[in-house]
Amino acid sequence: MKIVPLFLGVATGAIAGAAAVLLSTPKSGSEVRISLKSTSNDLRDKLSDIKYQMQDLKNSIGNLTKESKEVIPNAIEEIKADVEQWKNETAPLQAKLQAEISSIQSAIEEMEKALPKKKEAATN
Repeated sequence: MKIVPLFLGVATGAIAGAAAVLLSTPKSGSEVRISLKSTSNDLRDKLSDIKYQMQDLKNSIGNLTKESKEVIPNAIEEIKADVEQWKNETAPLQAKLQAEISSIQSAIEEMEKALPKKKEAATN
């Protein structure tokens, strides 16, 4: 199939369709032209607004990406430093708690050893 006849047929159909619409509209030619011009201007303004908003969005995404590349590593380093500081501050407390737990366990073991001796002495 050749492309030239296809495009010629599409163009002829579009022209015929446009002519049929123009001839069958309830508005006069000048009213149609004014309406088309108004619609065209509205679409142009809307497209311009969309283009501006897309550019603004693109700039915002770029700025957000740049800031995140700077902020996130710093935040991670601060969190690591805070965790390390917490570990250093709690290390003496952990050692003290371990010592107290060991002494409590020793006291319990001594009490368990002493209880059977008291029971034997009470039964004799």
